[in-house]
Amino acid sequence: MDNLISWIATIATVVAASVTASNLGARITGHGFIIFTVGSIAWLAVGLSSGQLALVWTNGALTLLNLFGIWRWLGRAAKLEDGSTAAAKASRYTVGEALFPVSLLGRAKVRSGGSELGSCVDAMAGSESGQLVYVMVSDGGVAGAGEKLRRVPWSDLQVEGEEVCAGMDEKQFEALEPAEKDRWPSQ
Repeated sequence: MDNLISWIATIATVVAASVTASNLGARITGHGFIIFTVGSIAWLAVGLSSGQLALVWTNGALTLLNLFGIWRWLGRAAKLEDGSTAAAKASRYTVGEALFPVSLLGRAKVRSGGSELGSCVDAMAGSESGQLVYVMVSDGGVAGAGEKLRRVPWSDLQVEGEEVCAGMDEKQFEALEPAEKDRWPSQ
């Protein structure tokens, strides 16, 4: 039985780490913490049955941290995401400019026509004007390794739902000079 519980703990921990590391939004991350909780409770059971006090204490503490993670990501963050999504949807039917959650610029796919150019990494804005200057878009690579970062002027982009649409084709995008990961343009 201990062997089965240790395999459950191992699989749950690996799956949970993959889910939370993927950073696919508050709800998915929250579910990752639920899976982490299953893993930490299973490791706690292994520690208790085998007399490994360090494993018991470590996974007792991790269970509490995982419960906090569930509250943080399925409670608080999910409600905040719901609030920004509701405001964006409602703004489509009001007078004036439609709104979008700025957090979208840290995760949205960037498309041109039917082609995906990359994914938003972050955006830079003027500290006095508050106006967006550019969005850093990542393309290529796997899990960040081998990716290229490109500065796309905000004037060439527009938000449509959960995506950012570029007013340039793939060739124009690829012609943008790649930026260094630790030295983004200051203007």
